[in-house]
Amino acid sequence: MRIAASIFLCAASVFAQPRHAVVPDWPALPEGHVLGLCAGVGVDALNRVFVFHRSGRKWSNPFPNEPIAKATVSVIDATTGKLLGTWGENRFIMPHGLTVDHEGNLWLTDVGLHQVFKCTPEGRVLLTLGERAQAGNDRAHFNLPTDVAVLRDGSFYVSDGYKNTRVIKFSAEGKFEFEWGGKGKRGGEFNLPHGIAVDVQGRVIVCDRENERLQVFDAQGAFLHEWKGPQIGKPYGVAAGPGGRLFVIDGGSPSLRPEMRGKAVELDAEGEVIDSFGSFGAGPGQFQMGHDIAVGPDGAVYVAEGTGSRVQKFVRRK
Repeated sequence: MRIAASIFLCAASVFAQPRHAVVPDWPALPEGHVLGLCAGVGVDALNRVFVFHRSGRKWSNPFPNEPIAKATVSVIDATTGKLLGTWGENRFIMPHGLTVDHEGNLWLTDVGLHQVFKCTPEGRVLLTLGERAQAGNDRAHFNLPTDVAVLRDGSFYVSDGYKNTRVIKFSAEGKFEFEWGGKGKRGGEFNLPHGIAVDVQGRVIVCDRENERLQVFDAQGAFLHEWKGPQIGKPYGVAAGPGGRLFVIDGGSPSLRPEMRGKAVELDAEGEVIDSFGSFGAGPGQFQMGHDIAVGPDGAVYVAEGTGSRVQKFVRRK
């Protein structure tokens, strides 16, 4: 079991000057445009930022039966921060993950519907997996699925998170291939696989949220590494960046002091922390439960915030 050596050091002492800074007054959304909890974020090759949000709906148990009436996907120009469009009205119960694949399609997970959707950037559905509002743990059903990671050949992994605690691999056509996981703390087991990504090496990186660690697997689901510690915290979302780097959003672990919670972390390919930026709080560059993270084609980093109900943009300092 490999654990990155540097992650046990205090972030404040290692990164006196973070490499990334928040872009002030971004985005520039119209007055009255309500995002609510921002659950998922992704960026396409045209540098458009897609935000999957709940439009004011709160998490509840049980979930409501009726879809959210307002738009749940907002499209934002990455440069100007201006709203380009919206869609997703009367479609989703409880938005969760959003992934943009190599062809520019969006993959959305809805934990209320127990479904995964592949859509065009304009919202036309290309593929649906899972049975509407029917939870299950077989090859055709999910139970609160959280996120998707897509390979260049179109095949993809789904983190079937809150209840089934597994990862499932599907073909590009949506046919079941294999799965791994189960609830537990050992390598290859999960306690809420929440975010998932594939890095440039083809490794599958999973945010094992409640175990407060990242797990690294090969393409067939064989366990390779565990990365954890105070500098990583409680990983909610992960994204592959340029140069083999990874970006992780720490949603905030109650086991850590407030000054060590709520941050974004940049890792190298070996799991070593090379930057930590942001902090717990409600101000610019701070996070109230960061929920997802994405990297644009120009290297800008975007964080979707839960309790703070916003999306923020970070760029590397010059």
